Amino acid sequence: MLTAVIFDFDGIIVDTEPLHYKAFQEILVPLGLGYSWEEYLETYMGFDDRDAFKEAFRAGGQSLSPERLQEVMAAKAGAFLNIVSSGVEPYPGVVELIRSISGNLPLALCSGALLSDIEPILKQFGLTDAFDTLVTADQVSVSKPDPESYRVALSRLQSIYPGRVVPAQSLAIEDTPAGIASATGAGMQVLAVTNSYPAERLTGALRVVESLVGLDLEGLRLLVC
Repeated sequence: MLTAVIFDFDGIIVDTEPLHYKAFQEILVPLGLGYSWEEYLETYMGFDDRDAFKEAFRAGGQSLSPERLQEVMAAKAGAFLNIVSSGVEPYPGVVELIRSISGNLPLALCSGALLSDIEPILKQFGLTDAFDTLVTADQVSVSKPDPESYRVALSRLQSIYPGRVVPAQSLAIEDTPAGIASATGAGMQVLAVTNSYPAERLTGALRVVESLVGLDLEGLRLLVC
């Protein structure tokens, strides 16, 4: 039985990773802390903004006070919003899948992005009210692969739907090793999509698929049964 579904955002609903990379570089390059796209994929992609900046400053041998961290995060958020304002495209099949689940099963979003990054894109896709709850980077203390964000999402769904949401019978839809580790650490099953990493890197997932095209709620139930 499938009792809830929780979607990742970047790399599952929309391919914003190149856009996040560009926004990070707009802030970091002038500070002498820029890095390559390959380094972003290998090291930074699974982090939320907070931990990504901490790692970039650490790798560059520069100190980062809490106040300075807030400054660079705000600057990056502004850069990102400017980049996405011209419009972005969802991954094929994902909007249809979300709509097939919404209202029929407890549904959440669990992302390492900031709420301010996510809301404008959900609005573009007509998904503003699709999720029962959104757990974002500004609402947790540590990022994936730590399981905190998925534990928070599950707890919120359990409060909204008392007695209905069982972690072991709930499905996370993820695209990164860090995301898989986070969800499985919270006791969930994972459907992984090869949008960002090849299948051999997505170990720990219950199933790995190349695309969400053609999947609906009934299709998800068949995958996890």
